[in-house]
Amino acid sequence: MNRVKLEPKDRTYLLKLQEAPLSYYIAHKDTPRKRLLYYDEETNANHPLRYARNSRSPFQDDQDANVIVEPIVFEDGVLTVPKSNPVLQEFLYYHPGNNTEFYEFDAERDAQEDVKELFSEIDALLLARDLADKDLSTLEAIARLVLNGNVDLMSSAEIKRDMMLFAKRYPQDFMEAASDPLLKVNNMAARAFSTGYFTFRGNKDIHFNLKDNKKRLMTVPFGHDHIHALASHLQSDEGIELFKFLEEKFSGND
Repeated sequence: MNRVKLEPKDRTYLLKLQEAPLSYYIAHKDTPRKRLLYYDEETNANHPLRYARNSRSPFQDDQDANVIVEPIVFEDGVLTVPKSNPVLQEFLYYHPGNNTEFYEFDAERDAQEDVKELFSEIDALLLARDLADKDLSTLEAIARLVLNGNVDLMSSAEIKRDMMLFAKRYPQDFMEAASDPLLKVNNMAARAFSTGYFTFRGNKDIHFNLKDNKKRLMTVPFGHDHIHALASHLQSDEGIELFKFLEEKFSGND
């Protein structure tokens, strides 16, 4: 197997526990009771791990019989490993608990992630503000998708406020919802029900609810959502005229 080549430098590892104990021991060798294996796709084999300070490899297969095995202890949730102990750094890299039980602290990487998240939050807030000023119908459509509760009972100011807050807290979700190609047609279908142009009867059939038309439009497939079912119909060749009808009805209400 091709072993990882880590950059020579001091490394700090932190526990992922919410409250770290004064001393915390992680598994330092493979045993029948506590398996400590690294699966290598190249060889299609599991390689047992063992930390031995007098060995140049963290894998038992590469070690001799005269190993000196030592425990690995996090003090107050922190373990600092100097660059002079590369075998422990490599052992921790392959350890099954890496990124689940503990993780390597990297100030530069964490700063980059923080900047990325801040930029994402700014982008989402700017988009939410732009939609609030220029395209409230799209903002309403996003609200129907991501907010709990009846959006039809909310005022424009409430929608703007709640969507700005949502964009701040969940910027990625907001951006994905805003870029959904089906967003507007799903919103149109939801408004068609909320404004009374259609009714959903018996948890299976969609009916017109017009003054001179109460006919059944379609049966919703079992397990499907009636709003999404109507939205799919509006995108079909059979639903193009109905789409134009609803588009005209809602065009003056945005």
